[in-house]
Amino acid sequence: MYRYDALDQAFVEQRVAEFRDQTHRFLAGSLSEDEFKALRLRNGLYIQRHAPMLRIAIPYGLLSTRQLRALASITRRYDRGIGHVTTRQNLQLNWPKLAEVPDILAELAEVQMHAIQTSGNCVRNVTSDHFAGVAPDEIEDPRPYCELIRQWATLNPEFTYLPRKFKIAVSGSSEDRALIQAHDIGLRIRRDAGQPLGFEVWVGGGLGRQPILAQRVREFLPAEELFAYLEAVLRVYNRLGRRDNIHKARIKILVKTLGIERMRELIEQEWRSGRARSPRLAPEQIELMRAHFAPPPYETRADMDPTCGREAPFLAWHRYNTRAHRVSGYRAVFVSLKAHGHNPGDITAEQMEALADLADELSFGEVRTTHDQNLVLADVPQSELYRLWRRLRELELATANIGTLTDMIACPGLDFCSLANAGTLDVARDIQAHFDDLDYLYDLGPIELKMSGCMNACGHHHIGHIGILGVDKHGEQWYQITLGGAGNGRAALGEVIGPSVPQAQVATTLERIVEVYRDERTDGEYFIDTVRRIGIEPFKERVYATDLAAA
Repeated sequence: MYRYDALDQAFVEQRVAEFRDQTHRFLAGSLSEDEFKALRLRNGLYIQRHAPMLRIAIPYGLLSTRQLRALASITRRYDRGIGHVTTRQNLQLNWPKLAEVPDILAELAEVQMHAIQTSGNCVRNVTSDHFAGVAPDEIEDPRPYCELIRQWATLNPEFTYLPRKFKIAVSGSSEDRALIQAHDIGLRIRRDAGQPLGFEVWVGGGLGRQPILAQRVREFLPAEELFAYLEAVLRVYNRLGRRDNIHKARIKILVKTLGIERMRELIEQEWRSGRARSPRLAPEQIELMRAHFAPPPYETRADMDPTCGREAPFLAWHRYNTRAHRVSGYRAVFVSLKAHGHNPGDITAEQMEALADLADELSFGEVRTTHDQNLVLADVPQSELYRLWRRLRELELATANIGTLTDMIACPGLDFCSLANAGTLDVARDIQAHFDDLDYLYDLGPIELKMSGCMNACGHHHIGHIGILGVDKHGEQWYQITLGGAGNGRAALGEVIGPSVPQAQVATTLERIVEVYRDERTDGEYFIDTVRRIGIEPFKERVYATDLAAA
């Protein structure tokens, strides 16, 4: 992984010192709320319903075990012993004290971490594939390019005050596990036969109040032109994006207003005119960065069947929670943060510390966060899988439900967020209790359930096979259901099936939806395929066939 040099370390420490002074001045009354707001947001600090919330950057989801142990210590001493993994692969603390946030940032800096640009109208944390570097279908490891983009974007003076927040994702595989069409800019690495490496560029994606999927603006961009082209996109957006209405300020609205052809024309014009003053990404820069992400010292191991002679729970875990690795004898392992009865995405300080020990022992000292709010140990020897499973099971991190209905995404909702209209965590627990039979979940097959507590869509509900959106109706919490969304591969936005339902009936509504699928599916057909084949009407008819108290 990328290691700071002396300049990086000095930069982050200086940023901590600046924010410490700003916080002291605010608490002393010499900075107003409005003056302090812009400063704290640039350092990842929000004011939520009950306490401040600090969003800690985990660039492209990659953590060393030293960093994970530091996070465990911080959550124990400055919070309530729990961290929350987000859909941008970051970690949030929901109960820090404002006066102690500079101390948290100082301790993060000691392990080469920060919270810079995890909020504000700037380029946010660059995300990528959680299997980067180990995926069998990978064309090129995207992490070196993610790190180069991160360095280019951090405190870039030209793009520090954009019309609205800006998100970039990079995918290096044939399967889009980075959700590039849900981002303001999505980059897919390409290497066509006889051609140098480059990028397919997508622009104008985003969820939230007005969900729109990104559209392709360039089929192939040479790698050395990456910064010049990113600057062209951002300059067009910075110049023409709306600043008079926060709900119309994202680049997706600009693309929709101008049309993709006009947007492409403006970007290409800006790129051609600005290439001379934009930084070039030289081959030696790329090679230097690739060295930070060199493969670990894999051993030659027999590609044995690690499931032979093991008990059924292990077989299920191996099937659902591990994935193929590009190196024979290894597997990538999901660490499930979706144990039934627990909040999706939450991990305790004790679990962090134990997982760091396991990663040191079995996975070259690295842990990854995913946009599905789980963790990954990317390099586990097959011969160690059974031992790892037993250890994870003791930690309640081995629920064999990855890819199933209860492997749901859920934002913190009304329990924490000041923007939320409805709760999500109680609904998640209701769903977990209602669908607690793993064999039944396995029979249903892959279903992506995503839930948000408001239209900001931090839970990505628009691109869930089943999406749930919390809404406020005269002080009561209701939930709108969508079907047919998808992020990976054939990206699509879900379609609302009908009137919202009260909280007590969300799980029952889901049961009716999945029973339609069981009745209508053909052999080997997944839920999303059935929805696309028969449409939403059969599901709507079943859901509202009897009195569901829908409004």
